[in-house]
Amino acid sequence: MESLKQELLELLQEDCRLPLEKLSVMTGAKMELVAQAIDEMEKDGVILRYRPVVNWDKMHVNRVEAMIEVRVTPQRDMGFDAIASRIYRFDEVKSVYLMSGAYDLLVLVEASTLKDLALFVSEKLSTLDTVTGTATSFVLKRYKQDGVIFEGRSSDGRLVVSP
Repeated sequence: MESLKQELLELLQEDCRLPLEKLSVMTGAKMELVAQAIDEMEKDGVILRYRPVVNWDKMHVNRVEAMIEVRVTPQRDMGFDAIASRIYRFDEVKSVYLMSGAYDLLVLVEASTLKDLALFVSEKLSTLDTVTGTATSFVLKRYKQDGVIFEGRSSDGRLVVSP
């Protein structure tokens, strides 16, 4: 069952819209077993959500994204978890990662304007008592996300062979 679950996760991560019938054929497992495995993974919190990868640059929507490197002082008996929990509760925050290296947390944030994003950093994030510093980098263009390349080659990608 574990190997089936792993195979299903890989297939669903590639295309979460695959119907049970097709997943059954692709894995060689009975449709009932596929449905049971997916149901178990949803209940166990392995599968948290099904969602598309969106190329927002193709839409006419005001949207600014930034990655913020955050240095914090870990709290006694709670480490980084308590401050990460406070940060990920903000609506602007889309992802929070504990990192190794020069900073502690990497925070992906999104706002409708540059001013809104700047206000988030200056009034919400930087004012938290355990935050000791931030460095903000704005996303200018997205080339690849979750294994999906946003703009493919329009020409033949093969190497030229000459005599």
